[in-house]
Amino acid sequence: MAAVIGFGGMFLRTDDPKTLYAWYEQHLGLTKIKGAYAFPAPTNGGQIIFSFFKQDNAYFPPVQKAMVNLQVDDLDGLLDRLQAEGVMVDPERQSYDFGKFGWVTDPAGNRVELWEPVTSESEV
Repeated sequence: MAAVIGFGGMFLRTDDPKTLYAWYEQHLGLTKIKGAYAFPAPTNGGQIIFSFFKQDNAYFPPVQKAMVNLQVDDLDGLLDRLQAEGVMVDPERQSYDFGKFGWVTDPAGNRVELWEPVTSESEV
């Protein structure tokens, strides 16, 4: 059954993303990979993404101060199941060379990002 398999990342709003990226890189080991920043995920060899967004960035609702990203093993299967269960599922799905993305809204109105990372067995 399609399921969440781990924590994918956290996205935080800030007035100065560049300064925070530099601070986290210098002090806590954040590294730049393929246009994103990440901490290593030692349990599965992947990464946990940690991103900062300007206050007015429209990637997730501006009134929402943070957005959770969860790694999943079958994005389409999970989104289809959630929709059948009555969960508010965004119809948009996006694919990149590093994985596929979809979004749901939780009961409190928070947008949640679901990410199926590319693995050696999967294709985007």
